[in-house]
Amino acid sequence: MKSLIKFSSSIISYLFHPLLMLTYILVLILLANPFLFGIRHFSEGSKLILLTLLYTYLYPAFAVLMMKALGMIDSLEMKTKNERIGPFLATGIFYLWFFRNIYSDPNMPIAFIAAVLGATIGLFIAFFVNIFYKISLHAVGVGGLIGVSFITISYFSYGIMPIDKLGLIQISTYYLLFATILISGAVGTARLVLKAHRPQEIYFGYLLGFATQLLSIKFLF
Repeated sequence: MKSLIKFSSSIISYLFHPLLMLTYILVLILLANPFLFGIRHFSEGSKLILLTLLYTYLYPAFAVLMMKALGMIDSLEMKTKNERIGPFLATGIFYLWFFRNIYSDPNMPIAFIAAVLGATIGLFIAFFVNIFYKISLHAVGVGGLIGVSFITISYFSYGIMPIDKLGLIQISTYYLLFATILISGAVGTARLVLKAHRPQEIYFGYLLGFATQLLSIKFLF
């Protein structure tokens, strides 16, 4: 039973890896209101989803793999604070690059620009905090996911979202918020089960991820 719980926790940690959060955030916004992007259906946003995945997951992941191959880090799990410095900086560069590209695009909605800015701010704050205190990056990521869900419902949605594959069926966008809260709880629990973090490191991560999203929308909106 313990091995099954640990295995499930590892799967959850991989599925909701911090580098995947911006892609999930984009999916969330597209589900809530695809019209923000000038499209009618979620499926029409596939090109932007792939672009986001490339800039914010594949490029940073490749950089981290290169650091591992060159012996700059001992483990891909980066359990120590010192091991996180190089990956933090590399990921931050790609996030800033991505933010610069979408910020200069007049067709990009403020909802997504603010989400990317919030994630970038959260990343760099976590970098400086990490120098003195270990923080859960998984928690920062899902905290940001909750923040974007809350902001999207408050400012950028019609309160309902259509389900393309089910015809005229529509559901409340509040289900997105409930889903993100459940996901954040599952991720935090998984990190505790794996003994990757202490509870306070997870709580701090939630707070940082959520707060930076609120900060970015106030700055841009």
